[in-house]
Amino acid sequence: MKNKLWRGCLILLVLLIVPGLAYSQAVQQSRTLIVNGQSGQVKVMEIDGRSYVDLESLARISKGTMGFSGNQITLTLPSSAANTASARSSPPANSGFSKEFLRASIEEMAVIREWRSVLVNSIENNYPIQEDWAERYRGQASTSLGLASVAASTDSDRSAVQLLSNEFDNMNALSVKLLAERKVHSVSPENLKADPLNQNILTCARSLASMAVGGQFLDDASCH
Repeated sequence: MKNKLWRGCLILLVLLIVPGLAYSQAVQQSRTLIVNGQSGQVKVMEIDGRSYVDLESLARISKGTMGFSGNQITLTLPSSAANTASARSSPPANSGFSKEFLRASIEEMAVIREWRSVLVNSIENNYPIQEDWAERYRGQASTSLGLASVAASTDSDRSAVQLLSNEFDNMNALSVKLLAERKVHSVSPENLKADPLNQNILTCARSLASMAVGGQFLDDASCH
């Protein structure tokens, strides 16, 4: 009974300095109180320029505890350092792709797609494959891959970087292979379509595009 009496009678022992207010009468308002990064709505009583909130609201918002013993009240508040450490140890709420990585990875996939399209077009139309422009595409793809690696900040980003790197390696291997074969003999479009390396590149590209749309990492054997 005595505890209930204390709960009902004790309001506002926490002082918040609010300059410029000097009312002689009590004014009650609903405000947002932030304690150690935790926020909540409380009733604020303003008396003679000073603002007060009740102890139970303070304990609730700060995730503290209250205790009553005779005419003594115990209020225990968690330290801000403990809250900060807890926040740092918690995993990020968003485990998907970051915007920076997604933008860089899309650019990398676009370069690889154009690189492959030029090679396929040369094979289908029996055009010569120039080593200088093949090397130019390789350089662009390598630069884009580096930017994607630097932008990776989440677990999904870092997992996808490895698949992007594998896709780059496979595309580079196909480019080198086609250049070498064209020096000896022509390559038929049918043989290119049936080439396992070419098929893996296409399948992995579709998988990476699907991940980009969904915003989540999904492993795919074709990208290994």
